[in-house]
Amino acid sequence: MAELEIHHEEHDSDPFGKKVGALAAIIAIFLAAVTISSHRAHTAAVVEKTEANDQWSFYQSKRTRLHNYELGKDLIHLTAPKGEETEKVLAKYEKEIKRYEKETEAIQEKANEANGESKISEKRALRFDLGEGFLELGLVLSSFYFLSKKKLFPVIGASSAILGTVLGASGYLL
Repeated sequence: MAELEIHHEEHDSDPFGKKVGALAAIIAIFLAAVTISSHRAHTAAVVEKTEANDQWSFYQSKRTRLHNYELGKDLIHLTAPKGEETEKVLAKYEKEIKRYEKETEAIQEKANEANGESKISEKRALRFDLGEGFLELGLVLSSFYFLSKKKLFPVIGASSAILGTVLGASGYLL
């Protein structure tokens, strides 16, 4: 069987390349953290928006019931003969109308709160996404050093990575 000889360069011949490699590894760590945070923020926004939509659907069903009682009350006023039975039904309908008005206010508050939480999560996710983009750009630009041996690429890459880290970190401040 023929032997295979593998030739490799000495890594000590490029000490700056070692630093760029370490820089790329550090950028990749920050990129992983920001990417995970971005995914979690997007998931939270979807869950909160779903909760808001559920609350709005619940609100609409309660409002429909409220309107049915209002319609029933109007129909009784127009068509039913005056009497004790009519007054009992009207009193019941009035009680139900007040109950549904109170319930719909509470549901509306919950829906608005869930909408607000969703918007905050969406803003947080946007910051993480921007941070992720700049960190990816920094990683790629830093890696260009190995193709071109130009020190400008890691400098620009590090600058982009710093901006990405700041943007990513700002997502936690919302």
